[in-house]
Amino acid sequence: MSAREYRIDDLAREARVSVRNVRVYQDRGLLPPPRKQGRTGWYNDSHLARLHLIGRMLDRGYTFATISELLTAAHYGLQVKDVLETDDPGSRWKKRRRAARLTIAELKRMFGAQTTEANIARGTELGVLVPAGDDYSVNDPRLVEAAQVLVDAGIPLEDVLEQTAAVRRDLSDVAARFVAVVADRYLAAEGESLELDEAKVSDIVRLVDQMRPLAHDAVQSLFEEAMEEQISRALERAARQLGETPVPASGTDTNRAG
Repeated sequence: MSAREYRIDDLAREARVSVRNVRVYQDRGLLPPPRKQGRTGWYNDSHLARLHLIGRMLDRGYTFATISELLTAAHYGLQVKDVLETDDPGSRWKKRRRAARLTIAELKRMFGAQTTEANIARGTELGVLVPAGDDYSVNDPRLVEAAQVLVDAGIPLEDVLEQTAAVRRDLSDVAARFVAVVADRYLAAEGESLELDEAKVSDIVRLVDQMRPLAHDAVQSLFEEAMEEQISRALERAARQLGETPVPASGTDTNRAG
């Protein structure tokens, strides 16, 4: 069943807000931009769920700044309390490119007591850390950065590493599916001899070169759809829970835009 989509007027009507407010929330970064088709923007159920959540949070006295932090937390899969209990929640989301080489002291500053021999060995096994003398090289600083965000939120580093391994296995299966599209077309079945002339080898190389970026874009697009679906479910859950929990201390900005 295909996801329902809305023009901005229909979305506003379903969410019981004004079109102007929809645009204000989008301008403030609280609402993701719609899918564009020509000059028309198409919104989906995740936009509707987010509007419902924004409305409840505004009704309960949250400021736009706080809502932005909480929605960012939801995007990264973190808990609301991890934002509310910190003196500087915004600092958790700042993108900071890490050096491609880390010392043990730097790892301990990042992960504290969880910088154990077992976790370092697991990170090395996964290829996240590469021994370089007394230090460690980092092939992709984004993985270390993501791990630190999750650990700062109270998620054990051991669990983060295990999830990394699981995601890598899943992505290996995805890559195998794309490669099989070419392999099944050009390679012989198991037990059969393979005959390839120069022209066919050129065709394979050209097809692989064409497929690599397309496969990347296809997986990214499908992943974004899956993420939006999961975020929508999380936001709906958060909206329900907000209606059941006590009102937290709020800021002074209690008025909705409009």
